Amino acid sequence: MRRVLTFYKFQQLADPETLQATLLRAGHGLDIKGTILLAAEGINGTLVGSEAALRDMQQHLDGTFPDLPYKWSDLDEGNPGFYRFKVKIKPEIVTLGVGVINTEQGGEHVDPSRWNELLDDPEVLVIDTRNTYEIDIGTFPSAISPATTNFREFPGWVESALDPAEHPRVAMFCTGGIRCEKASAYLLAQGFDEVYQLDGGVLSYLEHVASDENRWQGECFVFDQRVSVNAELQEGVYQQCFACRHPLSQAELDSPQFEQGVSCPHCFDPADEDRLTALRERQRQVELAAARGTSHVGATQGE
Repeated sequence: MRRVLTFYKFQQLADPETLQATLLRAGHGLDIKGTILLAAEGINGTLVGSEAALRDMQQHLDGTFPDLPYKWSDLDEGNPGFYRFKVKIKPEIVTLGVGVINTEQGGEHVDPSRWNELLDDPEVLVIDTRNTYEIDIGTFPSAISPATTNFREFPGWVESALDPAEHPRVAMFCTGGIRCEKASAYLLAQGFDEVYQLDGGVLSYLEHVASDENRWQGECFVFDQRVSVNAELQEGVYQQCFACRHPLSQAELDSPQFEQGVSCPHCFDPADEDRLTALRERQRQVELAAARGTSHVGATQGE
């Protein structure tokens, strides 16, 4: 069985280029797919492969990142997860776009049991730091959506919508915890008194909370070919639109505005003929590659 391994850690890297070359050699030798992001501030990755191969990769990572926390989940048979293995160097491992953030001065990490207490506290403002297309398929009850399309928009939303005097106690969550590391540190730097973050994000919550205590509603969007996972961390029911990357329910897949690889109800625009023509040609190349038993190099979401 192929499995999914996710991880991140904020840790200063003096030489990301040398580490990039080392990890590329290791990953290609182990038949692993997925993406690792490296920056001066640390590492962020999602990988797919056999458990043996992924544990071998862990050994390569542990040499540079001691105590790197890992999250494991299973991948359904026939789902590739990713089509290639990439190690990229970026300015940030998760892009907030406001310069250097001291994540060591971030919010207080809380476990699932205390998280449920925060959800019930009327004096705590609960914020879902994820993007709209993720929130659309699942979130915690009463959580506030910043209505962002990417994480770079979050600081602007904070400036326009939040006030430390009116919202002194804030709790936030995201998929795996990495966005909250930066978002919570950013809020504290803006003068908010008490900031909490769900330790390990939604994925850790679903892994550790008992079913009768689970407050999560819907499914959780993930950044690989599974698209979403349910409360049992099994592959969910959603597919994804290649054109706009929005997760799609069965009803949306049945819509006349859905065309595989081209459009969905969230992005359908019959007036944009050039774009539709280009996407249809790309989808034709994907189907031809599949018929040959190969993967088209631009294959699809989750790359």
